[in-house]
Amino acid sequence: MAGEIFVVSAAGQGHLQPCMELCNHLLSRNYHTTIVIPSTLSSAIPSSFAQNPLAQIVQLTLASGPPRPGPDPLRQQAAQELEHHFATRSTAPDVPRPLCAIIDFQMAWTKEVFWKFDLPVIGFFTFGACAAAMEWGAWKVQAGDIRPDEIRQISGLPEEMALTYSDLKRRPFGPPGGGPKGPPGPGGGGKGGKGGGPPTPGNRPPWVPEVEGSIALMFNTCDYLERPFIDYMTEQMGMPTWGVGPLLPETYWQSSSDSSIRHRQVRAQQRQSNYTEDEVVQWLDSKPRGSVLYVAFGSEVGPTAEEYPQLASALEESTRPFIWVIPSGAGGPEQGDGFDGKVGERGLIIRGWAPQLLILSHPSTGGFLSHCGWNSTVEALGLGVPFLGWPVRGDQYFNAKLVVNHLKVGYRVAEDFSEMVKKEYIARGIEKLMGDEDMKKQALAIRQRFQNGFPASSKVALDAFGDFIISQKAA
Repeated sequence: MAGEIFVVSAAGQGHLQPCMELCNHLLSRNYHTTIVIPSTLSSAIPSSFAQNPLAQIVQLTLASGPPRPGPDPLRQQAAQELEHHFATRSTAPDVPRPLCAIIDFQMAWTKEVFWKFDLPVIGFFTFGACAAAMEWGAWKVQAGDIRPDEIRQISGLPEEMALTYSDLKRRPFGPPGGGPKGPPGPGGGGKGGKGGGPPTPGNRPPWVPEVEGSIALMFNTCDYLERPFIDYMTEQMGMPTWGVGPLLPETYWQSSSDSSIRHRQVRAQQRQSNYTEDEVVQWLDSKPRGSVLYVAFGSEVGPTAEEYPQLASALEESTRPFIWVIPSGAGGPEQGDGFDGKVGERGLIIRGWAPQLLILSHPSTGGFLSHCGWNSTVEALGLGVPFLGWPVRGDQYFNAKLVVNHLKVGYRVAEDFSEMVKKEYIARGIEKLMGDEDMKKQALAIRQRFQNGFPASSKVALDAFGDFIISQKAA
């Protein structure tokens, strides 16, 4: 056994999924791997992980919602539970001290417990290096006072990523379509704003105090997508910084260009939906190659209640076939209001959970109207699907900028996201995206780079992390 490593995940699939995949990579390198999770996530842990003799699960009593400002009795209890776990271990004979803890920055309060037991901490970002680099850079160049006619370069970052006034104009984040409000997004929620709300762009990023005291950083990304931003963070943070992703299921990396990814092969947990996977495949099979627009905003964010009718109207008037995913509790057209009948066989409206990897990997899918959440972004990039970006909060704005300005595989649905996104913007964006054959070729070129499986640069980074941790132990 190579030694024990703790991986601490925050609540939510957007955090658990990359943390679980990171654990799988560590297990494949023979590290004894312990994942620390809020107990609300226990049912989402795959049985294959629980049955691995090198794997262990530690559950903490935590609320399922976003962290709140001020004292949190449950968090104090969870810290005591984690401390008790270590205290119990220390009384057992022949149990070596773990090598380190890799901590999702939204769980940074746990680092105090690990430090009590003299364990070094690695800060882990479940999102990409671009968003963190741009947030840090915007703070360093004091972008809060940027003028409407100004372009402000960030030294050390690519020229095409220079900040503009529209980069920092954002609407206040609220419930998607009047539905339930999800937890704050990476780099954009929690601490930093008045009353614990989202920080003002250009101010100190909320993750800065969360990674203080770390001896290194990890990002859920790879060199091919984000090398300049990984280098920038290495230089700015003054510590080793590795891209160890994208942290996606093994089945994702094994998919071929002629077959779609079935979710029953990826995750056992099936959620409520009005269509089965087979019905979705059957519908996609009936559409021409590259003709379908996939519209999805994840489970936690989405258009406002006023924007849903704008989106529905744009899709109704378009001639393009589309799949529109409307999560439970979100807005959007209700069954029986006539929308399904108006679009007929041209549209598939999925209410509830959708098999996203299946849809993105199907040959008929030719574009993705997306909030640009990081997991969705890397899934589509690796499968060669170009974007129409509609960011809603946090890191999504800079993920969209990465896709549009740096990777050049998408457009924004609008330039000013502080205002309502109107039907004409959406309709124009759909036609621009779906009719751009050169952009589709550029997206397919990225897919080709992912055809050989999990990126070689990320394997090298994980090996470098292992060497670094061993050297720290020896020091």
